[in-house]
Amino acid sequence: MIIRYIPNFCLQHDPSFKVLRLEWVALSNPQLLRTSAQQLLALLRQLEVRHLLLDMNSLPDLQLTDQEWLGTHWMPGLVALDLERLVLVIDSHRVHNQLAVDALHDLVHPAIRFSSHYFADVASALDWLTDGSERLPALAAEWDARYPVPA
Repeated sequence: MIIRYIPNFCLQHDPSFKVLRLEWVALSNPQLLRTSAQQLLALLRQLEVRHLLLDMNSLPDLQLTDQEWLGTHWMPGLVALDLERLVLVIDSHRVHNQLAVDALHDLVHPAIRFSSHYFADVASALDWLTDGSERLPALAAEWDARYPVPA
């Protein structure tokens, strides 16, 4: 199921895997990042997500004030969730956000109770999150159709 009501994010949820995939929506308002992040935490709790995929390649470079806010206000909520696996998809060329994510990870590392991994591409990340499920083609097709082509 594609979820669009949180500003800045396009999300895909599959209840059978308890997985949620997140992508930053191009041309979104970065000023709404904090509001979107708070709504995301609430959604993760509501849907009882156990596997989370964050596509960091679609996210603009995080500003220092947003990094501080995420570390102080958002990361503690994330590590308190009943997550089992967290995947961050980030290309090696996205150095700024890679360093920001590493700093946020280090900040809460002692409280992390779930497996977290980096992947260079979404396909490999989803394969790992779903243990190579036969449902992957259906999930990919749903994701590929997330932005309907205007008639």
